[in-house]
Amino acid sequence: MGSIGFFFTSLILLLLLPVLVTGGDIVHEDDEAPKQPGCSNNFVLVKVQTWINDKEGSEFVGVGARFGPPIVSKEKYANRSHLAISDPPDCCTTPKNKLVGEVLIVHRGKCKFTTKARVAEAAGASAILIINNRKELYKMVCDSNETDLNIHIPAVMLPQDAGSSLERDLKNGDAVSVQLYSPDRPLVDTAEVFLWLMAIGTILCASIWSAWSAWEASIEHEKLLKDAPDDLLNVEALGVSGVVDINTTSAVLFVVIASFFLILLYKLMSFWFVELLVVLFCIGGVEGLQTCLVALLSRWFKNAGESYIKVPFFGAVSYLTLAVCPFCIVFAVIWAVYRRISFAWIGQDILGIALIITVLQIVRVPNLKVGTVLLSCAFLYDIFWVFVSKSWFHESVMIVVARGDKTGEDGVPMLLKIPRMFDPWGGYSIIGFGDILLPGLLIAFSLRYDWAVKKKLRAGYFLWSMVAYGSGLLITYVALNLMDGHGQPALLYIVPFTLGTFLALGRKRGELRNLWTKGEPERICPHIHLQPDSQ
Repeated sequence: MGSIGFFFTSLILLLLLPVLVTGGDIVHEDDEAPKQPGCSNNFVLVKVQTWINDKEGSEFVGVGARFGPPIVSKEKYANRSHLAISDPPDCCTTPKNKLVGEVLIVHRGKCKFTTKARVAEAAGASAILIINNRKELYKMVCDSNETDLNIHIPAVMLPQDAGSSLERDLKNGDAVSVQLYSPDRPLVDTAEVFLWLMAIGTILCASIWSAWSAWEASIEHEKLLKDAPDDLLNVEALGVSGVVDINTTSAVLFVVIASFFLILLYKLMSFWFVELLVVLFCIGGVEGLQTCLVALLSRWFKNAGESYIKVPFFGAVSYLTLAVCPFCIVFAVIWAVYRRISFAWIGQDILGIALIITVLQIVRVPNLKVGTVLLSCAFLYDIFWVFVSKSWFHESVMIVVARGDKTGEDGVPMLLKIPRMFDPWGGYSIIGFGDILLPGLLIAFSLRYDWAVKKKLRAGYFLWSMVAYGSGLLITYVALNLMDGHGQPALLYIVPFTLGTFLALGRKRGELRNLWTKGEPERICPHIHLQPDSQ
């Protein structure tokens, strides 16, 4: 990979860090309102199927309230009811219009949610749909001092855009009917299992490639030392071609610059900005895919891989690279054009995995000290921009960027995703590139170290680092499901597992000092021999 390719890859890398494994977009403010009699429902997502003039219309998603009766889970048991607009719109006082079993759509006003539900029930409504004043959903709870909570109609919160659409149809004179039901979501979806395997497999492939390249470079290094003793100083200055070792300063700057890009994404998030990210992602994806394919095919087409031609602006390029590059460009362009279709996630994942593997091959952690600094900074970075940023920006900056709010797109492209195949709610299970890439740097280092000191699998660090990473990622998904609606920063769980395991094993085995400072075994120069003392 040339310098231009590495530049774009590094740029894409910085843009990828803000993405994380994220849950839904439901706001939580129920910590001070515990469950109580009459207000103890579990929060569930609710499907709101619509019919416009007896023709099936859009399906919206809301969230059920903590009060009121449970919402049926089977569509066949759900009643279809006419929808009516409340007058007054906030339903804080008795509606002027007469209701006979209609579902009442109201605005989120100044009175309590329970007050709206009681007023609507007294007026004869069969259910109440409350339009939120923002795009995300909001969990409707009861005040801790409320006592009259005997409410017999379901209440559902709708996002602002869904409510506005229904109101517009009603004001146009259309007859609108709705059906409310809440299908059960599977405890574990196969998409999460495949995504877990995909993340682990990506790190495994990248680590093996990195360790193999380091091993080949080590053999070549030793060969040159034996064959050219007169040029010893020049040989020792050689490193692995095209590899960049980061230091502690660059590790800190890495996260600082990533924070700058995250704020830039947050402030400039729009349709055109996502289009720019798509272009940058495609450039990085082409570089990654081309590098991976050339590395694989060069085993079979060795002559084409070792024959070079000079290309303007790029310098010497192998014939194999010239043959592979058009395919990679066409692949990325096709994905960019058709990225909104249902199976476009396959192309996105292929480009993303190739990019991650290539970056893990190019950027390396030289010792445990640098790895610790990098992952520790990333750990704090993830926590800050997911949780702490809410107090400064009134919303989670990380989650807003990951969702791609204000763009009209389904999130930013820099993530791996798989559709939730057996989930009635659909959607995708996703993981950000940074949640694979940053721990992958440390895990790749562990395998290079194991091979350098000739450790067996169980006696080394790589196996246990992989187990720790897999465990941390698994805990992330468990937390994501338990904390319904909260986006979860994966590094919050992955870093303590992975880094903690590495540090604990190094200390137990008495190798922590060497891992921390050198990150490689002691090498004895074959050309220097100690002379025995003549005395």
